[in-house]
Order: sequence, then C-alpha cells, then structure tokens
Amino acid sequence: MDEKELVNLLDKVKNGQCAIDDAVFALKRMGPGQHDFACLDHHRRLRTGIPEVIFGENKSAEQISIIFEGMLGRAGVVMATRVSAEKARLVCGRFPDTIYYEEARMIVGGKADLEDAEDSVERPLVAVLAAGTSDLPVAEEARLTAVHVGCRVESAYDIGIAGIHRLYARHELLFRASVLIVVAGMEGALPGVVAGLVEAPVIAVPTSVGYGTGFGGIAALLGMLNSCAPGMAVVNIDNGFGAGCMASKIAKMAARVENK
Repeated sequence: MDEKELVNLLDKVKNGQCAIDDAVFALKRMGPGQHDFACLDHHRRLRTGIPEVIFGENKSAEQISIIFEGMLGRAGVVMATRVSAEKARLVCGRFPDTIYYEEARMIVGGKADLEDAEDSVERPLVAVLAAGTSDLPVAEEARLTAVHVGCRVESAYDIGIAGIHRLYARHELLFRASVLIVVAGMEGALPGVVAGLVEAPVIAVPTSVGYGTGFGGIAALLGMLNSCAPGMAVVNIDNGFGAGCMASKIAKMAARVENK
C-alpha cells in the first residue's frame, strides 16, 4: 500500500463505500510478513516512498521466490537486485509476469507507477550517464530502479572523459535534468566534470571497472570524494540501486515543491 492507496481507502470509509472492519483488515495486512529467513516490510513504501527490494546476490532462488510471492500479493512494484541469470530463470519460471533485465541483473514484477512517470513531461527528469560501456550494469541498475519507483528517466552512455566531446554533444539532456546520476570507473572523473557544468545535483557512482591500481573501484571512489566540484554526492562502489533511490527522492521532492 502506498500513500495514494491509503488516501483512497480512507475516502471510501468516509463516503460509506468501505466498512470500518474491512479498512482495519486492510491496514493490518500492512504488517510484516514473517518467514523463517525473512521479515517482509510491507509498510516501507508508505513510509519512505521506496518499496522493500530483495538483494538477491546471497539468496537462493527458492528464498527469492518465497519473498517475491509474499510481496506480489500487495500493490506496487517488486524488485530483486543482483540476481544471476541462473537464479532468474528459476524465479521467472515460477512467476511468468516478472521480467529479468540481464544487464542490470534485476527481476521486476508487480505494477510500477509508470503511466505518469514515463509519459509526463511535467515530472522532474532524472538523467543517468555512464562513462563507458563497461559501466552499463551499474548504470542500468540505477536507471531501472528510478524508473520502477515512478521517475521519468533518460540516459546517455559511453560519454566518458577519454572523448569529452561526447559529453558536450549531450548538453541538452544535462541541462534539462533535475538530478543526474553519473556512473564511472577507472579514475572516476566524469561526475566531477558534469557537476562543474550543471546546476542540478549530481549523484556520483564509482564502479569496480578498471586496471590493477583501480583497486576494484577504490580509486574511482576516492577521486569522486575528493572532487572540488560543488553539488555532488557519492554513493558506494557499484551501488546503482542506491543512486536510483536517492535520485527518485530528490525528483519527487522537486515535484512536490513545484506543485505547491
């Protein structure tokens, strides 16, 4: 249940279209779903605007499936991140309406708030930029996360500083965006360059892409943390999901301010 559904429920009670007992039952269903290995937080979407998302990397296909089943019975989108193709084949075979995005390693089911998000030019725009093709798995995780929690998203990939003219060719997107997610490995320079060009906040995502002295993304992370460009924040290495969630919160708050 999200805020819109809660308002609708209360309106139905107010208008006599829903009995109080039925409303109480619906609210009780918002409580946590208990399993031996997991406690499902069905209330999280209402509290935070972001539903509980399954981190699939260290879970078995059976565990992911059981959690998915418990969450699909509620309104809204259900997502699992860091899911291998082998696990996804088993989970999606059990739930035919789910979609596996192989590059992002994400399974998505349920119903996302996409009707207004993708088609309405009035919604604040989230731009997802990636320095290189090797950064795409993390960039796609960020993009799909933002899309499926209700944001309008556009992307531009392979525009790193080795060919800076490719970035400048996308200047129109940079200046339209209300918030930018910028994903880069190697030395992690692209987010700082973007932050020096735009007024909008930049969320920098270091990736583990790079040579030996990149230390699995540590070099990119430190480069971004030490950037002199103002208006830039940094998430953890390869954390596209976290960047997508943060961007969606900024975009939704911007929409709320604009609509006042």
